[in-house]
Amino acid sequence: MLELVPSFKNKRVTLRKHTLLMRYMILINLIIGAWYLYWRWTESLNLQALWFAIPLVCAETYMFLGGILFFYSIWRPIERNNKNLSALKPQFLSKNFPSVDVFITCYNEPSEMVYTTAQAALSMDYPLEKLRVYILDDGNSSEMRAMAEKLCLQDLQRPALQEIAETIQRQKYLRQSYIAQLNAIKKDLVEIEGFINSYRLIIPSDHQELKNALDWLNHLRPAAVSDRDWIICQTILGEGLDNAIVHAHKNSPQKQSITLEISIFNYAFILRIWDKGDFFDLESHLKGLNDDIEEEAEHGRGISIIRQLVDQFFYIRTDDQQNCLMIIKELSPVDTGDKKEKYQSYIHSLKQLMLSDSLNSQSIIDIYEQKIKKLEAEVDKYTQQLIDLPRCRYIARQKPKDRPHHAKAGNINHAIFSGETNGQLILTLDADHIPKPNFLQRVIPHFYRFNIENGCYELNHVAFVQTPQAFSNLPSDDPFGHNAHFFYGPIQQGKDGMNAAFYTGTNAVLRREALVQMGLQHFSDDYISNENKLEEFEMIGALSSISITEDMNTAMRLHATGWRSIYHNEILAEGLAPDDLRSTLQQKLRWAQGTIQVLLRDNPLFKTGLSFGQRIQYFQTMYSYFSGFFVLILLSCPLISLGTGLIPVGSFGADFAWHFIPAYMLNRITLWISAWGISWRELWRNEQYMIGLFPLQIQAVLSVFTGTSIKFEVTPKQRQSGIYFSLIPVQIFFFLATIMALIWGGFQLLFYDGLSELTYFINAVWCVYHLGLLWSIIRAAYWQPEEQ
Repeated sequence: MLELVPSFKNKRVTLRKHTLLMRYMILINLIIGAWYLYWRWTESLNLQALWFAIPLVCAETYMFLGGILFFYSIWRPIERNNKNLSALKPQFLSKNFPSVDVFITCYNEPSEMVYTTAQAALSMDYPLEKLRVYILDDGNSSEMRAMAEKLCLQDLQRPALQEIAETIQRQKYLRQSYIAQLNAIKKDLVEIEGFINSYRLIIPSDHQELKNALDWLNHLRPAAVSDRDWIICQTILGEGLDNAIVHAHKNSPQKQSITLEISIFNYAFILRIWDKGDFFDLESHLKGLNDDIEEEAEHGRGISIIRQLVDQFFYIRTDDQQNCLMIIKELSPVDTGDKKEKYQSYIHSLKQLMLSDSLNSQSIIDIYEQKIKKLEAEVDKYTQQLIDLPRCRYIARQKPKDRPHHAKAGNINHAIFSGETNGQLILTLDADHIPKPNFLQRVIPHFYRFNIENGCYELNHVAFVQTPQAFSNLPSDDPFGHNAHFFYGPIQQGKDGMNAAFYTGTNAVLRREALVQMGLQHFSDDYISNENKLEEFEMIGALSSISITEDMNTAMRLHATGWRSIYHNEILAEGLAPDDLRSTLQQKLRWAQGTIQVLLRDNPLFKTGLSFGQRIQYFQTMYSYFSGFFVLILLSCPLISLGTGLIPVGSFGADFAWHFIPAYMLNRITLWISAWGISWRELWRNEQYMIGLFPLQIQAVLSVFTGTSIKFEVTPKQRQSGIYFSLIPVQIFFFLATIMALIWGGFQLLFYDGLSELTYFINAVWCVYHLGLLWSIIRAAYWQPEEQ
C-alpha cells in the first residue's frame, strides 16, 4: 500500500530490553553487597591474622566499588534504530550527501590484506563522486604504493566512473568551444563598443553644460523619430540633468561628473543619468506629488514634468554606490526606408538585452570579460573534477628522526592536514577491517536532522558514530577471548545512553569539523606552554596524541568540547583478531598502558566540559586496569589458607554463608541479566581473561607510573606460530601452586588434622574456581589452529 503521508520517524531510540529488571537487580545487588561489605569490615575479620584478613577485604572493597562504577555505566543502555540514508523521509537527495574520506591505516601489513579492505571500501553503496579511499601507509612501502596505484586504475575502469568522466569531459569541451567562439568575435565587439560609446557623454555637474548635452543629443537624432517625440526627449534630458545638478549633487564637490547614456531603438528611447550623490527614494516622493504641475514654481517641477511626459522611470542604486535615473519613452517611428538606422537600433537592443543580464556591467566588453572569466572558471572546475576522479589514493608521511611521530594518531592527523583530503566525514578502518556495502548508508543518518522550517537536512552536533568490532577468523571456542559482544553491546549502549560512547579506533565515522575544532583548541593550549609544538602541528592537530590509545582520549576530548557521540549497534565491518598469545598480550598491554596514560595526563574526573556521567564512564574504564593488584591477593588467599591453616575471616560458619552466598549469587544474577542475549560461554571467557591477565595489568600500571618508555606497537595481523609458555610464567606459577595447595591441604586434612573439613572444602571450591579462570590463558599459550 502506498504511504500517503511521509513518515518523519527516521530514527528511534529505546531502552535496551530488560533494562527495568536489570535496574531492580542492580539496586538489590548493591544494597546486599554493601550489607555484606559492612559485615566484612566490622564483624568478620580474623583479628589473629590481620595481615591476611585486611588485604582480602581491601580486594573485596575494590571489587565492590568497581561494581558500583560498572553498574552505573550500564544504567541507561539504549538501542538505536534508523532508516538507511537513501530511505529517509523526506528524501535526502544524493547530490546533498556529505563527502566521505575513508582512511585505511597501515604500517607493516601485507599489501594483499590492505587491497581487500580498500576494494571493499570503494564498493560501498555511496555516490561515486563523493567517496575517496586513502591508504595511509606509515611504513612508506613501495609495494603498498604500487598496490594503491593498481587499485586506483582498476577502479577507474568501472562503467559508472567512465560515464562520469565522459560527462565531465563533454561539459569541459563545450565550455572550451564557447571560449574559442567569444575570442573569435572580440575584435567585432570592440568595434561595436566604440560605436555604442558615442552614445555616452560625461560632463561636469554644471548648468552651463546643458547646451552641450542638447547638442550631443541632437547630433544622434535618427530620421525616423518624429519632431514631437524628439522634443519630449530633449525635455526629459534637460529636466533630468537639472535634477541631478540641483538635487543629487547639491552637497557634492563642484568637479563631480555626471554620465549620460542614450539608447535609441526603433520603438523606444532610454535615457540614463548617472550621479554619485546620496540615494533618493523616488517611489515615496512620487506618492506625495500632485498630478498637476505648478506653473509658477521655479524649482522642483522636474520630476512632475518627467512623469507627465514618459512611460516609465526609475531611480536605482547600484552596488558601486552610484545612482541611475532611468527614463523610458516609447516612440512612434516614421518609416524612412533607412536600413542603417534600423540596424543601429538593433545593436542598441542587443546591448540592452546583454546589460539586463549583468546589472553591474556598463559595457559589452565588461560582459565579454565576465563571460570569459566565468567559462574559464568552469573549465578549471571540470578539470579539477577529472583530477579528483581517481578514488583510491596513497599517502605516506615523512618521519624525521628528531621528531615524535605519534604512531597511528600522527598518521591520521597528517592525512587530515596534508591538504590531500577534504571529506566532511572520515571513516577510519584498520588495515584488516573489511566494511560491508551498506556501512555508510546505515551510519551517516545519525549525523543529520531534518529542519522543518528550512525544508532540508542539516548537520547536527554529532562528532562520531562508532560501530562494533567483529572478527571473521575466530575459532568456535574463542581461545583468546576476542569476542566482545558484552562491550559492543550493553557496555557501549550504556555509554551511549549518557552521551559517552567510546571511539575505538576503527569502524567509526568521524566529522572532520569536530576533530579539527577540538584539535586546534588543545593545540593552542600546548603551544602556549611549548612553542616547539608548532613543528608537530600536523601530527597532533586533530586526534589526541598524548597516549598510545589515541581513540579513547580523542572521544573524551570531543565530549569535553560539547560534541555528541553515537553507538550504532550493528556489525558493519569484520576484521582479523590476533590468533596467537603473543599478539593478543601485546594488544591488551597497549590498551592498558594507554588507558593509564590518559588517567595521568588528562584525568576525566577533573576535565572541564565533561558531564558527571561522562566522567564516571571514562574513569570506570581506567579504574578497572588496577584490578591486577587485587586479583593477585584473591589468587593468593586460598594458597595461604591451605598452606598455613589460617583463614581470613573469624570462621567459615553459618554466619559467613548467610552473608556471602546471597551477595555472590545476586552479583552473578545481576551480571547475567545485564548481559541478556550474550552466551554464558562468552561471559565465562571474558571473566577468565579479566583474571588471567592480572600480571599484564600490574605491568601496565607500573610501567606508566615509573615513567618507562612506551612505544606504540602495531598488532600483527598474521599468526605468529609457536608455544608461548614463556609469556605467562606468573599464571603458570599460580596454576601449579593452586594444584599443590589442594594436594597439600588434602594431605593435612587426612593425616594431620591441620585443617577443618569446612575450611578445606571452601578453599578447595575457591581453588577449583581459580584453576578454571587461569586455565584459559594457559591453554591459549599452546593452542594451534586446526589445519584447513
